[in-house]
Amino acid sequence: MNDMVPMGGFAPLDALGAPPRAPVSLSRRAKAAIVVRLLLNEGADLPIEELPEDLQISLTQQMGSMRSVDRDTLGAVVSEFAEELDSVGLSFPSGIGAALDVLDGKISRQTAARLRKEAGVRMAGDPWARLGELEPEKLLPVLENESVEVAAVMLSKLKVSTAADLLGRLPGPHARRITYAVSLTSAVTPDAVDRIGLSLAMQLDDQPQRAFDSDPVERVGAILNSSTTLTRDDVLEGLDETDQGFANAVRKAIFTFANIPTRIAPRDLPRVLREINQARLVLALAGAEAAGYANSRDFVLENMSARMADQLREEISEAGKVKPADAEEAMSEIVGAIREMEARGDLMLLSDEENEDT
Repeated sequence: MNDMVPMGGFAPLDALGAPPRAPVSLSRRAKAAIVVRLLLNEGADLPIEELPEDLQISLTQQMGSMRSVDRDTLGAVVSEFAEELDSVGLSFPSGIGAALDVLDGKISRQTAARLRKEAGVRMAGDPWARLGELEPEKLLPVLENESVEVAAVMLSKLKVSTAADLLGRLPGPHARRITYAVSLTSAVTPDAVDRIGLSLAMQLDDQPQRAFDSDPVERVGAILNSSTTLTRDDVLEGLDETDQGFANAVRKAIFTFANIPTRIAPRDLPRVLREINQARLVLALAGAEAAGYANSRDFVLENMSARMADQLREEISEAGKVKPADAEEAMSEIVGAIREMEARGDLMLLSDEENEDT
């Protein structure tokens, strides 16, 4: 809309041919207030809260200073507003912040974070809603390193279940200090809570992007799971000499044919066997003793029906001596099937601690 428009110029002659009323000039702010008031009267849901704060203040002040508008003026403002809408072919977002909102998911997170940081633009949306979607494992370091006052606000804004989970992971004295600080948050202003949420969200977003989804232990464990026994043992021996702590962690991440008796619950074995080709199972069990995996063979045979176990023993006997390479290939296929079941959520492997408890 033009900044100042003689409103009377838009009013047509009435049915009796009376001349239009005297022109009334309105500022752009006044026209905007008229349009907003009309839309609100018609029940429109206007996202005024998404406007910058200074524009919200300006609109409120303008509406508060106005009293009434005649029908001719209203019609003229609406007509001008409609004409402007019709003449717009394409509109672009205003500012870097709005442009980043439009391109959310279309450009990389690293690029978006860099642009926000360089332009000093805050992230879109409610920071507490974003924080509430994070796992407790990601929130815990922030809770541990922030002051008890900030931690108290954080716990107060999160879901009760998440807050309780986080509190239970903290040392007793620290948890008690934060709990007491919650009792002092009644005077905290909404603006302060918003700034704290924004600061925490930016702190989490400022972490460097990781090139790999999994940690080094998981990656090395997955590689060694698919390696031959000779290669796996040689690598682990070398890791013991270089970094024994890392080597031990990798051993826990590895699942091989030898781990079947200790990592699979007997009740789960029948479900595992249904995923495995019986001919490959016979080949693996036939070569298990020569490879040093007699315990795994016995565990499999002892935790199935007696009829099926007798049938397998007969087939193993008929197979006779198998080539070590063929047996190891069959064992790798069985381990792969077990790993796939775990990845799908169809099988829960026991940890070393759970096995000791049983």
